Order: sequence, then structure tokens, then C-alpha cells
Amino acid sequence: MNSPLKRRIIIHREKRRTTYFSEPLSDEVGLDMVQIPGGTFLMGSPKDELDNYEDEQPQHSVTVPSFFMGRYPITQAQWRLVAGYPEVERELKPDPSEFKGENRPVEQVSWQDAVEFCQRLSIKTSRSYRLPSEAEWEYACRAGTQTPFHFGETLTDELANYHATEVYGRGVEGEYRGETTEVGQFPPNNFGLHDMHGNVWEWCQDDWHPNYEGAPEDGSAWVDDDSKNKRKVLRGGSWYFYPRYCRCAIRFDNSRDVFVGRSFRVVCVPVVAGRVPRAMDFS
Repeated sequence: MNSPLKRRIIIHREKRRTTYFSEPLSDEVGLDMVQIPGGTFLMGSPKDELDNYEDEQPQHSVTVPSFFMGRYPITQAQWRLVAGYPEVERELKPDPSEFKGENRPVEQVSWQDAVEFCQRLSIKTSRSYRLPSEAEWEYACRAGTQTPFHFGETLTDELANYHATEVYGRGVEGEYRGETTEVGQFPPNNFGLHDMHGNVWEWCQDDWHPNYEGAPEDGSAWVDDDSKNKRKVLRGGSWYFYPRYCRCAIRFDNSRDVFVGRSFRVVCVPVVAGRVPRAMDFS
């Protein structure tokens, strides 16, 4: 008797071009910042999306101005260099990560640590670096799509690092790696950004709100006046979460001093004086 055929997910890649600049942190290490074009999108998940949550609703239209975003989550090599810059408000450990590797994303980073990193980098470069707003993050992740993942209706372990023993929709079971992977190992989205699904949870600027009632529609961060003790937003999922927790619309929250498994990527406003953006082909 013939064994049943195992269904496969076919992955198509296309050549694309984007604009970026590289911020030099040392002679060997740079920080690639990809230009994200401005636009309008539907933020959140539709009520019929598989495994959606009420905190992802209501879907609402948001118009986001252009900005630059880190091509990858901040790596351990980048973190170590900026951690050596002069302190602004708090000390930074030069090597906080559990899974070691120069090109792996830094993890074990609190929201407060991430903000300190941005402050040090801004002072050093004379440019404004910060965490993305939640709207900027989702807009950049979707990259013009409205499917659960920017790759489409499902996810596979060939596209991202996540707990792939669970299947989402019409996907297939894959490998659970049990640790972070080097940035850039998996294909980028339509904007040229890597690792927007899985690998590490990424901090955003915003305070946590239980749904989108009253959320800004201009792409700005939703931060309350009394935000001193508020919980902060995380996006993207991680290596140890199932695919439903890696969707474009997924939202998670933690206290700003929690650091286990947490990371981030940075945003820079479009003013890039002294840095001439260059074209970059990717697929």
C-alpha cells in the first residue's frame, strides 16, 4: 500500500528593490535602516481571521507617514557597541542574551533598556532613533498585505523561526528549533524587512490598551498622560511561540521592566542628514 503524500507549501520569491542607509557603529558593524513608504492600511484583524483575539479589534484605518526602520532586530554585536556609549539614564549590560551569537538578535532586554539604547544612539549619531509605534510596526510588518502573515495565509519553518510543531490553517508541521536564529536567515517581506514573524518579541512605544477603541489614526504611539506604571506593547511572536502568536495583528503586553525573551528594532525619522539613502535589491 502506498504511503500518503505529505502536502508541501510552495514558496515563491520575487526580486524587489528598496531604499536604505547604513548607520556605522564601528568599522565592521553597521545598522541598516530601510525606508518604509508612507501609506494607509487597515490595522488589526478581521473578526473571521483564524485564532484572532478581541484586543486586535476593531479593525481601523491608519495613515502612516514615511520612516526608516531597522532591517533586522538589533543584533548582539550592535547592542554591545551601543552599550559602550555614554550612559543617559540607566546602565546597560553589554551581553544580556541567553542564546549567544554576534548576528543573533539581542534578547533579555526590557522596554527601559531598549529606550536607553535609542537615547544613546540618538546622541551619538545626532539623529532621532526610537522604538516604533505599534501602528508603524504593524504597517511595516504587513508591507501592503492583509493576510494573517505577510507571507500569506500560513507560516512554515522555511519562512520564520517559531514553535512550528503546531500548524496554522492549511500549513504543515515543521521544526521547533528551541532558540533564536541569526537575523536575515529567512526571506524578507515586501519592504525588505526580515524576522517580522517569530524569532524574538519586539517592544513598541505604546502603552497597552485592551482594544483599539479610541486608537490614533495617524500612526503615532498611543501613550497615556498617566503612563508611568503602564504595561507596554510587544509584537511579532518568538522562537518559542506557536504560529497563531506570530501573526501580523498579534498583540502582547508586559511590564516595562520585564526582559525574558524580549528584543526590539529601531525607527529613525526620515531626516537622514549626512547619510545618502541607497538602493538595495532583495528577494
